[in-house]
Amino acid sequence: MFTHAVRLFSINKFDIKVDPSWLIIAALITWSLSQKFFPDALPGLSSRAYLVMAAFAMLGLFASLLLHELAHSVVARRLGVPIKSITLFLFGGIAELEAEPKSGLTEFWIAIAGPLMSLVLAFGFWSLSGVAALSNMAPAGVSVLSYLALINVVLAVFNLVPAFPLDGGRVLRAYLWHRSGDVLAATRTATRSGTFFAYFLMALGVMALFQGAIVAGLWQIMIGGFVLVAARAAYTAQLTKSVFEGQTVATLMTRDPITAHPEMTLAIFVNQIMLRHNVSFVPVTEGVVLLGHIDRSVLSRIDRENWANTRVGDVFVGLHDAVMVAPDTLLSDLMDRIWKTGRRKFMVVADNQLQGIITLSDLTVRLNESMRGRPPTTD
Repeated sequence: MFTHAVRLFSINKFDIKVDPSWLIIAALITWSLSQKFFPDALPGLSSRAYLVMAAFAMLGLFASLLLHELAHSVVARRLGVPIKSITLFLFGGIAELEAEPKSGLTEFWIAIAGPLMSLVLAFGFWSLSGVAALSNMAPAGVSVLSYLALINVVLAVFNLVPAFPLDGGRVLRAYLWHRSGDVLAATRTATRSGTFFAYFLMALGVMALFQGAIVAGLWQIMIGGFVLVAARAAYTAQLTKSVFEGQTVATLMTRDPITAHPEMTLAIFVNQIMLRHNVSFVPVTEGVVLLGHIDRSVLSRIDRENWANTRVGDVFVGLHDAVMVAPDTLLSDLMDRIWKTGRRKFMVVADNQLQGIITLSDLTVRLNESMRGRPPTTD
C-alpha cells in the first residue's frame, strides 16, 4: 500500500515505517503550533522557544500515533490476526493487517484498542501536566504536555466516529457483523456511514473555504476524500472476498483462447488476431507447446513499417512465472497478486499446457454482476 514508506525500526517484531507524506503533515503541524497555538497559549516567549516547543509536541504526537497503532497491533496479534507493519502517513497511522478478523467480536477488540490507548495517553499527559505545574516546571513544558493531552482526546473522539473505516466505523461493523453474522452486509452499512461522514467533512471544508479559512477547509476536504476512498476500497475488498471465496481461476478463465503462431508476421498478427478478435494479450504456441505471449507493449517497441517483415517468433516474450497462474489458484489470491504487481492479464497453465486466459476484466465483470444482484455466470 505504501510503496515509498521508509522502515525506521522494529518494536516487538512490528516494523515501524514512515511514508514521505508524513513529513508534510509534521511540518505543517509544527509550523502551526509555533506560529499560532503556543503563542496564544503562552505569550511573551521568543520565536525560537515556540519552535522548540512545537518540535517536542510533534515528537509527542508521533509517539501517540505510534502507540495508538501499536495497541491495535498487539490486540490483533493476541487474537490471531497477523500484522505486517505500522505505517505513519499523511492522515495519521495504519496497522497493516495481513488477514481480516475472523469474527465481529475479534474486530471489535482490535478496533476499540486504539481509541482506548489514546484516552489513556490523554489522561497520562493531563496528569503529568498537573504534576509539572505543581512542581514549578517551566510553563513551556506544561503547555506542551497540555497540548498532548488535548490532541490525544481529539484523536480518540475523531476515531470513535461511527464512520467506516475509522475505528468507530469498524466498531459499528463489528456490532452489525456479530448481530447478523453477515460480514458483507455489515460492511455495506458501515461503508454508507463512512460515505455520509466523508461528504459531511467535505461540505464543512467548502464552507470553511468560503469563510476564508483556507488551510482548515482544504484539510477537511482532504480528510473527507481519504475517508470516502478508503471506505469504498474496504467495501470492494470485502465484496471481492465474499464473491470469490472458495472459487478458483478455472471457474472464470476463458478456455481455448486465441493464440498466435511464431511464424506469423506482426502485420498479420495485428490484423487477423488483435483487431479482428479485439484482444491485446495473446499466448504464442506451436502446436500444443506453449512458448510465451505477445501483447501491445511488445508491438509498441517495434516501428510499424517493420511489422510486415518481423515474425512473432522474433519478438514474443518467453515463459515467465509473472504472467502464468495455475488453474487451481484461488481467485482471491489472484486479486491480491494483481494489486501487488499491477499485472492485469495471465495465462492459465497446467503441466506446461495452456488451459486458458484470465484477466482483471473477467474479475471485475463478475464483481459488477454481484453488485447488481445478478447471479454469476457459470462455465
